[in-house]
Amino acid sequence: MADEFILARGNGRTIPQEDKIFGISNRAKAAIREKGADAVVNGTIGALLDDEGKLIVLESVDEVFHQLSKTDYAEYAPIGGIAPFREAVQKAAFGNHAPEGFKEAVATPGGTGSLRNVISNYSSFGDRVLTSDWHWAPYNTIAGEIGRSIATFTLFDENRGFNAASFAEESARLLQEQESLVIILNTPAHNPTGYSLTLEDWDKVIASLCEEAKSGKPITLLIDAAYIDFAGDEDEYREFLPKLSALPENVLCVMAYSLSKTYTLYGARCGAMICIAKTQAIADEFKRVCEFSSRGSWSNSAKLGQMILSRVYEDPQLLARVDEERAMYRNMLIARGTAFSEAAAKAGLAIVPFDAGFFVSVPCADPDALSRKLEEKDVFLVPLKLGIRVSVASVSEEKCRRLPAIIKAAMDELGM
Repeated sequence: MADEFILARGNGRTIPQEDKIFGISNRAKAAIREKGADAVVNGTIGALLDDEGKLIVLESVDEVFHQLSKTDYAEYAPIGGIAPFREAVQKAAFGNHAPEGFKEAVATPGGTGSLRNVISNYSSFGDRVLTSDWHWAPYNTIAGEIGRSIATFTLFDENRGFNAASFAEESARLLQEQESLVIILNTPAHNPTGYSLTLEDWDKVIASLCEEAKSGKPITLLIDAAYIDFAGDEDEYREFLPKLSALPENVLCVMAYSLSKTYTLYGARCGAMICIAKTQAIADEFKRVCEFSSRGSWSNSAKLGQMILSRVYEDPQLLARVDEERAMYRNMLIARGTAFSEAAAKAGLAIVPFDAGFFVSVPCADPDALSRKLEEKDVFLVPLKLGIRVSVASVSEEKCRRLPAIIKAAMDELGM
């Protein structure tokens, strides 16, 4: 509506007065200042915190930062990223399971930059981008800012497994309506549910895409892998990657890889978009158009994270230290998720199928009402469209064991 703005133009967007997640988080922080950390549960933060609520930063990574010269991090980086980074980030993303194909990497400000560039370059104005019904809410903002919107398929079937039929049906429907299709799959350790596609799930996804590719229309599969190194064994959770080689020429796969979680470099805003193409010409086009879009939005990405990753991959002993330190915190995170799942079962609280990662989700009929009720109990969680999200990354194992009973009691009070 025109009267919602003074001088700004709405351009069809719904712009809230306050970001929902950050607003709830701010209220949680205020409650902590007033009542103390032990009395409050702040399950809103998408970053790994220790049991005292302090941000975890890998010491091995921090040491690399302090060894950099001023020029190393203050000088402009090329638009697509420095060459050592573009090589190192592919090793980091693919590990021992690099798929066959022609690959190019373009630096981005975190995984969000990858999402923005893929949607901008591989869909048309007015298109709908397909993702699951449970999804990271900013997908809608990213798409809406550049004149697209989000369509969804049902993530889980009646057996609480991946709903391959819904994925195939919605993909086919959108390709009938549009001249191209961008699909976002957030896996492994999906935000916000913690679900990871199995190898069998991937077989079904690839079979669907191969079928839809017969239309001749371009399809882009964007794998949002922000949490891949906190899903479990780093090698095991990359075993799906070689399967991507089976995709036909008109299906471009892009992996969005972020240093925010894997290297605890949230504020450095560093990531990369990596394509797996059937021809060199398609890979070259990917690099050209994505660098062009980068220039027209954020220009070049920050150099700090690029330098850190490059140094880590230059030194095998340092890389081993980083991996070992991350594994320690990954085990802590897995223990928290397990504790929450076990306590939920004991309390009779239904949760969305959970495998690993930063988040667990609880389905409910009125997420906003449940979130408000929980705030009365000094529990701060994020309401989504289909339920509420719990960040086990930011809550101690002890609180993870207590929290399900509190959520269940609040739902009972609301008659849910």
